[in-house]
Amino acid sequence: MDLDDPRQHEHIAVNDNDIHNVVLSYLVHNCFNETVDSFVSCTGVKHPADHLHHLENRKRIIHFALEGNALKAIQLTQQLVPDLLDNNTDLHFDLLSLHFVELVCSRKLEEALKFAQDKLTPFDKVHKYVEKLEDFMALLAYEEPEKSPMFHLLSSEYCQHVADSLNRAILAHENLPSHTSMERLIQQTTVVTQCVSQEFGKDGHPTFSLKDFLKS
Repeated sequence: MDLDDPRQHEHIAVNDNDIHNVVLSYLVHNCFNETVDSFVSCTGVKHPADHLHHLENRKRIIHFALEGNALKAIQLTQQLVPDLLDNNTDLHFDLLSLHFVELVCSRKLEEALKFAQDKLTPFDKVHKYVEKLEDFMALLAYEEPEKSPMFHLLSSEYCQHVADSLNRAILAHENLPSHTSMERLIQQTTVVTQCVSQEFGKDGHPTFSLKDFLKS
């Protein structure tokens, strides 16, 4: 078998335990604790007791961040993961900005302005936050901020981005992988396969595309 030919990779056997561990890593990373228990029970894979020790607390923190209670997420983070936000000002700013966005979306504009003055403007002493602050403060100038040029700051995608960053930071703080095995595997496989397919592409074979592969 020519292992350099990407068309032959489907013939390589993969151990079921390896697949189970990849899936388990994804479930633990994303705080699917009940699904973890069911998956472990069904597959017989080793229960990752060390990874699950703080899973429930991490799940509570991320839940608050995603469900419109950023201040509670900050409070719990400071309580359960001391020094994390003190040592990660980017993440702290992003979480505070989520609460500002919550106030703007609720049309509590005076409260949003006061919160920004008290909690966000102190960050303007650092140059990299100035433009971000200007974008957030600009939301107050619009009667319908969701139609403003900064509408993306109000989106669920922005909230999810901040929650994902918080999740990875907590995992790293606990000396656990901040990315799932599945993510790392896909990244590595994509790079290698693209390199190989580019070489074969010289002979007419199409260049590898992860998006097209997932559709096949």
